[in-house]
Amino acid sequence: MVDYAKQFSRISDSELNTDERNILSVAFKNVVGTRRAAWRVLSSIQKKENNKGNNENVNKVKTYKSSIEKELTDICQDILELLAESLIPACKTDEAKVFFYKMKADYFRYIAEYSSNDKKNQSA
Repeated sequence: MVDYAKQFSRISDSELNTDERNILSVAFKNVVGTRRAAWRVLSSIQKKENNKGNNENVNKVKTYKSSIEKELTDICQDILELLAESLIPACKTDEAKVFFYKMKADYFRYIAEYSSNDKKNQSA
C-alpha cells in the first residue's frame, strides 16, 4: 500500500486532493504504527528483563529493538523525503500545506520517540 501511495504521489506535479492525501497518510501511518507498537512492547520487556537481571534476554531484545528502529527510520525518512521533494512544494492551498506540515512533524516526532541524544534533539 505504501509503495502504491508513493507512486501516485510522485506521478503528478499537481497538489493531491483530500482523498489522495488521506490514502497516503493512512498507508504510512499503518506501516509505522505497527512498528511503534512493537517497539513499545519490546521496551517494556527490556525493562522487565533488566530488572530480573536476565542479561541474555536483554541483549536479544536490544538486538530486535535496533532492527525495528532501523525499519522505522527508513520508513520515516522515506515519507519525509517525499514530503520535502514533491508534496509540500506542489501545495497550492493552505489546507494541503497544513496537512503535510503536520504529517512532517508527526514523523519527526516518531523518530524522536526512539532516538537518543543528538538524533533526538535534531528530530525534536
